[in-house]
Amino acid sequence: MTLKITAEEYNRFRDMLERSSGITLGEGKEYLVSSRLRRMMDQNALRTISDLLRTVETNRKLQEEVIDAMTTNETLWFRDEHPYRIFRERLLPEMAATRRPLRIWSAACSTGQEPYSLSIEIEEYRKRNMGSLMSGERILATDISPSSLAIAREGTYQQLAIRRGMSDQHLKSYFHQLDSDRWQIDQKIKARVEFRSQNLQQNFSGLGKFDIIFCRNVLIYFSADLKYDILKRMHACLNPKGYLLLGASESLNNLGEYFDMVQCFPGIIYRAR
Repeated sequence: MTLKITAEEYNRFRDMLERSSGITLGEGKEYLVSSRLRRMMDQNALRTISDLLRTVETNRKLQEEVIDAMTTNETLWFRDEHPYRIFRERLLPEMAATRRPLRIWSAACSTGQEPYSLSIEIEEYRKRNMGSLMSGERILATDISPSSLAIAREGTYQQLAIRRGMSDQHLKSYFHQLDSDRWQIDQKIKARVEFRSQNLQQNFSGLGKFDIIFCRNVLIYFSADLKYDILKRMHACLNPKGYLLLGASESLNNLGEYFDMVQCFPGIIYRAR
């Protein structure tokens, strides 16, 4: 049954979601709230959005479940292809020349496809260029969604998820088949990646410094002011001349003092000033 949401309830819910997660819901998305929260509300005997909003004020776990349910976890392996081409053809050779261990941050990593794809690219580069990369490369992968992080940490994917962007060659080289519908990522690929919970609204100072940040297809859900704040703080996390990669529909606005645009034909990346 569809959850009925009044205009006043919807506006209050939108405010709560943006305050707690940064996610901005547009007008007319009541159907989305209803479809994603109906089961959770039934399980917690909550009849209305007003009941839910009162409960999350004192129930942090339920608030996290609401954010989790409202988070878009659309992802696939080697998404959009050209960022990974830039990574293997331009960024990895450049980073190899620095002769220091590579550090990468995959922000909003969802269920792990992006950081594991990057780890596979590193493994492939190592095979092609023996001894060129310093050992000890690390990928920090963060997300706000506990359920997504649980899947990512396990590194086990169903056939449907595997087939979304994974080539037969990579599947054969870097996965073990557990049964007819499940595949486990290889330990050497998994070992490079550390998964951690991170709300992008919150402080990044404890994350350390990075050579490359992938922050793709998440800023579109935030307000312009929050995007600016996040990108400015990401700049502070980058080593000098480190790189930021955004989603295809995302760009830097009013941040020219922090980043230089680098055309890669196709694709654009941003180098920290």
